[in-house]
Amino acid sequence: MVAAWRRTIVIVVLMGGWMTLAGVTAGPVLADTVQPPQTYRCDGEVLIATLHSGAVDDPTIPNRSGTTLPGAFVVLQWQQQVLQLPRTNNAGPPSFTDGQWWWSPEDPDHPDLRQRRSRGDVVSFSCER
Repeated sequence: MVAAWRRTIVIVVLMGGWMTLAGVTAGPVLADTVQPPQTYRCDGEVLIATLHSGAVDDPTIPNRSGTTLPGAFVVLQWQQQVLQLPRTNNAGPPSFTDGQWWWSPEDPDHPDLRQRRSRGDVVSFSCER
């Protein structure tokens, strides 16, 4: 008995920074870029914040927040924790949250770091360069 197999093969080829899907050019493929880490003191302890642009397939997306696009995220290293917070879609300056932690570098000299605790209350941490 011969089994009949139907296969659909979609080949994505990365060539010269452009994505080609079945022969249709879709535009530039932008890799995740990382900005230099920024160092702060939050509640007296060193916090290192590293902003990643995320992989974005179209830099002309109108959903831009400051200099960030959808897919951007920040990695915070603080108090022996490493937090990766995705960019929110909130209006205004870029902010990042995972639902428990919230980070906003709106004031680059005094960024806003908050934590929602299990009781529902929110703790704000004092941060400065």
